Amino acid sequence: MAGKVTIFWFRRDLRIDDNVGLYKALHGKYPVLPIFIFDTNILSELPEDDARVTFIYDTLQKIRTELQEHGSSLALYHGTPTAIFERLASEFDVQNVVTNHDYEPYAKHREAEISEVLKKKNIGFYTFKDQVIYEKDEIVKDDGTPYVVYTPYMKKWKAKFKQEGTPKIYYTSQVLDNLIEHSRLPNLTLADINFKRSTITVPEFDVTPTTIQEYQEKRNFPFKDATSRLGPHLRFGTVSIRKMIKKALAEKNETFWQELIWREFFMQILWHFPATVANAFRKKYDRIPWRNNKKEFEMWKEGKTGYPLVDAGMRQLNATGYMHNRVRMLVASFLCKHLLIDWRWGEAYFAEKLLDYELSSNVGNWQWAAGSGVDAAPYFRIFNPTTQIEKFDKNRKYIKQWIPEYGSDAYPDEMVAHKAARERALNTYKKAIN
Repeated sequence: MAGKVTIFWFRRDLRIDDNVGLYKALHGKYPVLPIFIFDTNILSELPEDDARVTFIYDTLQKIRTELQEHGSSLALYHGTPTAIFERLASEFDVQNVVTNHDYEPYAKHREAEISEVLKKKNIGFYTFKDQVIYEKDEIVKDDGTPYVVYTPYMKKWKAKFKQEGTPKIYYTSQVLDNLIEHSRLPNLTLADINFKRSTITVPEFDVTPTTIQEYQEKRNFPFKDATSRLGPHLRFGTVSIRKMIKKALAEKNETFWQELIWREFFMQILWHFPATVANAFRKKYDRIPWRNNKKEFEMWKEGKTGYPLVDAGMRQLNATGYMHNRVRMLVASFLCKHLLIDWRWGEAYFAEKLLDYELSSNVGNWQWAAGSGVDAAPYFRIFNPTTQIEKFDKNRKYIKQWIPEYGSDAYPDEMVAHKAARERALNTYKKAIN
């Protein structure tokens, strides 16, 4: 057995404790070689100062340091996963590769390729559920078909959870002595992967009892900034979903709990309906003749529409990589309905900018705004960007925070009149889908 190893492949699970795949690997018979691959297939699409890459890099360095305290380390690689696994198989006597499930279309394709590479080398490949409580078809209707409406899905989710009880926490600290004894495994700099440090940082998450208890009362008001900031940490797995669910239950906050269930609802939708990444779930909505005016799209991106709450949201996004959830709904509705610009354009821009970008939730929410998705807002529901201010930013604190020229001649006029844009959207949608 000397020299034989099991590889644990970190991906969307960037933590040591309560990491199911890592826990399972450490309980195996061979020492564990932990690795992370900066996948060039993904990185090639990103700007060189992408804040998420900086966050991932810094998190990996912390994991390396922690593992080095146990006489081991974390090996970092840069390239295509298939090429990296070919290299690993030549450098180590690899017996097994262990990782956690990922549900996005590219990840599934990548796993299929890796599985073939490893199979030819007689290397075992094992994956585990880690980033959700329930996955794939674990919550389906009685006839086995997927839910496409949130409320019945949520009720079934809760019933199953109540029946099965609080999920197990996988403590790895007792088994870290089964890591490979090698504290100088390959490392990389940001420059090695053709990136540079971003000026935007991912904020720490806040799931204190106070935040959870006040979540329902404060979450709709963008100036209060009372959200948990959990998004990026769940996206990259720096926190455990099992621990977050336990916190929500401890504070008995249904709203916070249900937001975590929304995440799983969209993830199972993407798993069952991968075509929704590029196509409307309700197929007739692909008949909408989008105007797709590039100049207007730029004005929306830059926060220069003349509608203050829309503009404040876009400027917050551009400056910080974050936008308050209530404002996200408004800016998405404005793009699709007021400007009649394809939801896919907006989805792609959010993908580029959001620190908490999650393909399933982003596609799901953009299709909701466009009226084309599962459990979507009806096409005739069109937010009024002005009355939304009275509801959610009455004192203009959020607006003034992000639009210093608000109230002056320097602030642009409304790029389109609400009433005319609403009528245009209603007529366009009605003709296309009826």
